[in-house]
Amino acid sequence: MAEAFSRTRADHASETAEDYVEAIAAQIQRTGICRSADLAEFFSVTHATVNNTVARLVRDGYAKTEPYRPIELTPEGRRLAEHCEQRHQVVKAFLLAMGVSEKVAAIDSEGIEHHVSQETLKAMKQVLKDGWPTK
Repeated sequence: MAEAFSRTRADHASETAEDYVEAIAAQIQRTGICRSADLAEFFSVTHATVNNTVARLVRDGYAKTEPYRPIELTPEGRRLAEHCEQRHQVVKAFLLAMGVSEKVAAIDSEGIEHHVSQETLKAMKQVLKDGWPTK
């Protein structure tokens, strides 16, 4: 039981970083650049919150930026963003396959994606590919 709580705490710790790299990648894809103001608006947080979070991303090797310059993802940050987006899409597709509405699947997949294990994700992919098991 302690292992489950430990994993959940670790998942929560990485959740913000994952959300931010996904948002940065999406903003760059949409407009070509990502600024702190874009993230503050997207997450409905203050510029100080964005600056602190981006500083952690820089420290952890996921992003790079300079004062008054756009935020860029490092190769590691791009890999993390792609991984998170793929995981998000699998979870959302699985929820939709279960009959969850588009609106609820979009909301729920945002939270679930950060806590789903590789084993569960693999099983979700298998169900999406082959259909429900008939045991």
